[in-house]
Amino acid sequence: MSVLTPFQTVGPFFEFALAVAGAERVGAAYNGGKSIALEGIVLDGNHQPIADALIEIWQADASGHYRHPADPRDNAPGADFYGFGRCGTDGSGHFSFVTIMPGPVPGPSGPQAPHVLVGFLSRGIMTRLITRIYFEGEAANADDPILRLVPEGRRETLIAKRLDADRYHFPIVLQGERETVFFDV
Repeated sequence: MSVLTPFQTVGPFFEFALAVAGAERVGAAYNGGKSIALEGIVLDGNHQPIADALIEIWQADASGHYRHPADPRDNAPGADFYGFGRCGTDGSGHFSFVTIMPGPVPGPSGPQAPHVLVGFLSRGIMTRLITRIYFEGEAANADDPILRLVPEGRRETLIAKRLDADRYHFPIVLQGERETVFFDV
């Protein structure tokens, strides 16, 4: 027998097989959609960067339509909008997506503010973590039925800060001070 496969909590495929080159580009601006960059960093419980995490996002287009057959509304997204992206963190824990500002979407108890859904995986995390990214300065945040379920003092962990007109920053903090709110779905 030769060498045993070294122990890894999620297998040896994690670092190289899940991140796909080019998948960080979710969509181009079209039909009045505004192109944005969504940048962030992933930090562990000691606020140290996590260099091999995987971030997935999915979202509606600028008019609030999902690129999914279960979205029965007319005006499906254009061919330049994928609605889904995947990106690994770099050596300093950073990630970046190019997408469009999502529009409001219908929800079970009223319209939801523009947001991006986030899935997170990393070594030692056996179940994907789910959160949302809302946008600083968005008036509809105050009435979003999901955001209102989060205690007021923790809501800021779900708000991406505006860096300039078309760039937002969103830290994902796994534990401790300013821990990101994750949803049990």
